[in-house]
Amino acid sequence: MNTEQVIIIGAGPCGLAAALELKQAGLNPLIIEKRNVVHSISQYPTYMHFFSSPELLEIGGIPFTTANEKPSRLEALNYYRQVALRNEVRIHAYEEVKEITKLSGGGYELRSEDRYGESLLYQTDYVVIATGYFDHPNRLGIPGEELDKVTHFFREAHPYTGMKVAIIGGSNSAIDAALELERVGAVVTVVYRGTDYSSSIKPWVKPIFESLVAKGRIAIRFGSRVVRIEERQVHVESKEGTETLPNDFVLALTGFHPDREFLTRIGVRIEPEGYPFFHEESMETNVPGIFLAGVVASKREANEIFIETGRFHGRRIAARLAGD
Repeated sequence: MNTEQVIIIGAGPCGLAAALELKQAGLNPLIIEKRNVVHSISQYPTYMHFFSSPELLEIGGIPFTTANEKPSRLEALNYYRQVALRNEVRIHAYEEVKEITKLSGGGYELRSEDRYGESLLYQTDYVVIATGYFDHPNRLGIPGEELDKVTHFFREAHPYTGMKVAIIGGSNSAIDAALELERVGAVVTVVYRGTDYSSSIKPWVKPIFESLVAKGRIAIRFGSRVVRIEERQVHVESKEGTETLPNDFVLALTGFHPDREFLTRIGVRIEPEGYPFFHEESMETNVPGIFLAGVVASKREANEIFIETGRFHGRRIAARLAGD
C-alpha cells in the first residue's frame, strides 16, 4: 500500500497546474495519468496553433515563450513537459485509476492498474480529479458510426489525399480540418446542423473558408445531419429531404464530454442540469476531500473551461488544503 497526501488524477495542463500550486503550498502530490503527460494536446491536429496567446496557457508562473503570436501544438507539448520535469512533478504515466473507496478512518483508497494489468493500491487524504474530456467523444448514435472509416479525431490531412471526406460539425476544429483536407486534394463536404456559420469560428479563418465554398472547392450542407453511414456512402437529411453522398471517410468532429459516470460512482452529486456539484471557492465536491480541476468542472459546455481558466483551479484547492 502506497501512502500519499494528495493524489491528482490526470496529467493534463490543469492537473499539472494543480500539482504546482500544491507543491508551492508545501505538499508533494502524486499524479496518476492513464496515458502520457498532456495526452489531450498530443491528440490535437499535428500542425495546430492555439487560439490563446502563450501567457494565457502558462502554469505555475513559468513563462511560455514562443516566437509566434499563437503557440503551436509542438511548442505546448514541449512547454508542459519541461515544466513537469524541471519542477520534479511526480507522475505515474500509463496507469489508470479504476476505483476510489472512502476509508472508515478517513481518507481514501485508490485502486489503479498499470499498462501491464497489475493492480496497485494507494491510500491518500485528498483526491483531485482533473480527467479532462478528450477520451469521451460525443457520439452520433446513428447506424454505421462503428465503421472503421469513421473517426472522432483529426490528426493530419495527408492520409485523405484524393478521398471523399464528410466532416460532421461546424466548430473551429471542423473548419480547420476542412481547410487542411482541401489543400491536400480531398473532396470535402461539411455537414452542419446549424443554419449559418458558427459564431465561434476564428475571425481570420472564416473569410478563407467562405471563399473556398463560393468557389466550389469545399461543399457545405447547412441545416443538415448525417443519418446513416455506409461503406461507400453517407445519407444526409435536411428539410429538403435525404441526400446520398459518395464517401470514403467520415470525420465526426462533434466535440467531447467529461466522464461524469466516474464521479457518480464515488458519490459526487450531479446537479439536475447535468454538471457535478462543487464549491466555487475551493473546488471541493459534496464528498469531503474530493476536488475537481479543469474541464471536469464545466457546467454547460466542455469548452467553457479550457487551460486559460482551469489552470487556476489548483490555486483554490491549494488554499483550501493549506488551511487544513
